[in-house]
Amino acid sequence: MIVRTTNRQYVLPWLCFLVGFFSALSSLGQSTAKLSVGIAYDTTNKPVQFAVSRLKNELQQSGQVVTVLPVTSSVAAIVIQLLPKSVNDLIQEEGYQIRYDKGQLRITAVSSTGAMYGVLDVAEQLQMGKTWQTITPRKANPHVTVRALKVNLPWSSYRSGPAMAVHTDVCRDLTYWQRLLDQMAENRFNVLSLWNIHPFSFMVKPTNFPKANNFSDQEMADWKRFWTGLFRMARERGIEPHIVNWNIAVSPEFAKAYGVNERNDTSAIVKRYTREVVTQVINEYPDLAGIGITLADWMSNFQKEGVTLPEMTPKDRENWLEETIIAGMKAANRPVKLIHRSVLSADPAEMRRVINNAKLPDTTLVEIKFNWSHGHSTPTLALTHDSHSGQRDDGYWNPMPSNYRIQWMIRNEDFFILRWGQPDFIRQHIAQNTAPYVNGYFVGSEGYIPAKDYSHMDNAHRTWTYAFEKQWLFYQLWGRLLYDPTTPNAVFETSFAKRYGLKSGKSLLEATAAASQMPLRLASFYGSTWDYTLYSEGFLAPFSASKGFQDNVSSFISIDELIDHQTLDPTYLSINEYVKQVQEKKAISADKVTPLALAQQLETDSKRVLSRVETIKSTASPTLTCELADFEAWAYLSRYFADKLRAGVELATYRRNQDKTHQEQAISHLKACVKHWQKLSTITASHYHEVPYIEGYVSKENAFKDAQRFWWSNYLPQVERDITLAQAALQTTNK
Repeated sequence: MIVRTTNRQYVLPWLCFLVGFFSALSSLGQSTAKLSVGIAYDTTNKPVQFAVSRLKNELQQSGQVVTVLPVTSSVAAIVIQLLPKSVNDLIQEEGYQIRYDKGQLRITAVSSTGAMYGVLDVAEQLQMGKTWQTITPRKANPHVTVRALKVNLPWSSYRSGPAMAVHTDVCRDLTYWQRLLDQMAENRFNVLSLWNIHPFSFMVKPTNFPKANNFSDQEMADWKRFWTGLFRMARERGIEPHIVNWNIAVSPEFAKAYGVNERNDTSAIVKRYTREVVTQVINEYPDLAGIGITLADWMSNFQKEGVTLPEMTPKDRENWLEETIIAGMKAANRPVKLIHRSVLSADPAEMRRVINNAKLPDTTLVEIKFNWSHGHSTPTLALTHDSHSGQRDDGYWNPMPSNYRIQWMIRNEDFFILRWGQPDFIRQHIAQNTAPYVNGYFVGSEGYIPAKDYSHMDNAHRTWTYAFEKQWLFYQLWGRLLYDPTTPNAVFETSFAKRYGLKSGKSLLEATAAASQMPLRLASFYGSTWDYTLYSEGFLAPFSASKGFQDNVSSFISIDELIDHQTLDPTYLSINEYVKQVQEKKAISADKVTPLALAQQLETDSKRVLSRVETIKSTASPTLTCELADFEAWAYLSRYFADKLRAGVELATYRRNQDKTHQEQAISHLKACVKHWQKLSTITASHYHEVPYIEGYVSKENAFKDAQRFWWSNYLPQVERDITLAQAALQTTNK
C-alpha cells in the first residue's frame, strides 16, 4: 500500500516534466527557425548594400541571425531584386514595390536607388514594431525626381567671415561627408549640390593654365583624393554630386599670374580658361554628375561706386555661359547635367534659347528661389530672384518647357541654431507648388553650413558631432516628404521615440510642429528679400528690404519698424493697413489675417508647446532636455512676437487718434515683451553661446553692426528701447 502510494506520487510530476521538456524542445526549434533570416541580394550593388546594413541592424536588434544569400536563392526570407522596367511599368525610377510571394518578402525596383529605398522602408517598418513576416506591402514612387541638398563650401565661399571659416577643417574630412551622405540617403535626398565661387582650381591643375593655383603636387593629390572619395561615396548611396559655381570668377592666383581681374573679366583668356577647366574637371572626375551656373553677382549685375564694369545684357550673360560652361561640357568625354539658376537671369526667352541650342541629353535643371532667400515663410509664391525687382516671371515655365524643369529653392536664412520641424508646412508647400513644369526642390542655406556645430556649448549632453545631426528632423522632414508627401507623422514620431528611448514620440512631434510655426509666421508677416534682410530666430533685419521704415539704429526689428512694414504673404494685413481700415471703419475681408489674429495664433502655438514640454520634461534625458529647451525658446519667441503685434496695433492706433489709453496698452504689451525676451535669453544661455553671424560683411550702413555676432541676450536693450519709443511724443507715421 505504502509503496504503491509513493509510486503514484512520482508519476504525475514525471509526466509534467516530460511534457514540459518536449514542449521546450519544440519551442526551441521554433525559436531557432525564427531567429534565422536569409537576405538574398546582389552584394556588389553599393546602394543596396548600404540599405541592407540598416536592415540587418534592425533584424539583429530583435535577436535574429541574418545570413546573406545569392540573389537567386529560393530559401531566402527576404529577396531584393532589380527588374527591367518592362516587367513592371508601374514602378518608376527610384520607386519600389514590397510584396509577399510564396512566403518570401520581395523588394523589387528598376534602379539601385529604388531598391535601396525599398529596403530602407522595410527596415523602418521593423523599427516601428513589425516583423519581416508582417511588413505592409506597398508600391512607392517619388513625388518629385529632384530632392537636392544645398551645401556651401567654406573655401572660395560666397559669404566670407568666421561663420564660414570655422567649418574648413570639418569640410575637408571625409568622415563628415560620409555621415551627411548616410543621413541624406536615409531621408531620400538624391542630389548633393556643393556651392562656392570658383571650385575648379581646388579640383585640377589646369593643363594650359598651371598657375591657376599654387598647390604642390602633394597638395593637389590630396585634393584629388578628397573629391574622388566624396563623389564616390555619394554615388554609392544613390546620390548625384553636383558642383555649383557663380560665373565670371577666377582664383586670386590665376588673376595675378595671367594679368586679369578676379571678377567680372570678360576677356578671351578667362573664357578659354573657364571652357577648358570645365572639360578637364568632368574628365578627371567620372562620378561628378553635374555643373551649375549663376548669372548673378559677377556678370555686372551689381554696379559699385568707383568701379567700372563691362556692360552685360541678359543676352550677353547667356552668351558667356554658352561659350564657356556649356561649350566645356560638350567637349568632355561624357555628358553631365546642367543646373541653370534663374537668379538675375532676367530674361526667360534668352535662357530658353541657350538651353535649346545646347541640346543636352539630360533634362536641364532650372532652380528658382522661392520667396527669394526666405523659403521658410509662406507656401504662396510671392517673390523670386529672377530679377532685382523680385517680381515673379511666369515666362520661366509658360509655355511648358520640353527640355528643362523647375526646382524650387527653399532657402533657410532664418534659423541656424534652434531645432526646427513643421511637417504640415512642408506638405502644404509641396501640394500648393507641384506642377507639370516642376520636378523638384533644393533645400539649404547661404550663410550657414551644417558642419561644425559652433553654437552649442561643449557638455555631456551634446551627443551629436555635426550640426546637421542636431537638426536631424529638419532634414528628415524635407527629404521624406519630398519623396512621399503622404508619409504619416507616425514615421517621425517613431524617430523621436527611438532616439530618446520613449514609448511614443507623438507629444514631441506636436511640440516641435507648434514651436516651428514662429519663424514661418514672422517671415510671412515681415516682408524680406535677400539673406540679411531677415533672421527670424533672432528677430533681426540687419539690412533693409525696401519694404517699409528702417530706423538704422539696430539690426533688431523695433516696434516702429514692425508697424510700418509690408507683409510677404498677400493674405496678411500689416499693422498700418489694419489700423487704417479699422479707423476708417472699413470691412476687413474674411480671407485676410489681421495682426491680432496672427497674435492669437502665436499665443496658441506657445501654449501648445509649453503644455507638451511640461508633460515630458520631468523624465527627459539631458539630451532630450536640450531639445525641449529649443521648443521652449520658440514658444517664448512666439509670445514675444504676439505681444509685440498687439503693442504695434495699440501704438499705431494711438498715433492716429491720440487716445492715450491705446498708448498705455501698447506700453503694457511691450513690458510683457521684455519678460518674454528675458525668459528666452535665460533658456538659450543654458546651452548656447555667442556666435558669429554676419561678421566680416562690409557695408556703409549702420544697423547691421550689432549683428556681426549673435546672442539673444545682446538685444535686451533693444527690446527695452521699444518701451521708450512707445512713450515718446506722437509720431508722424500716419499713412
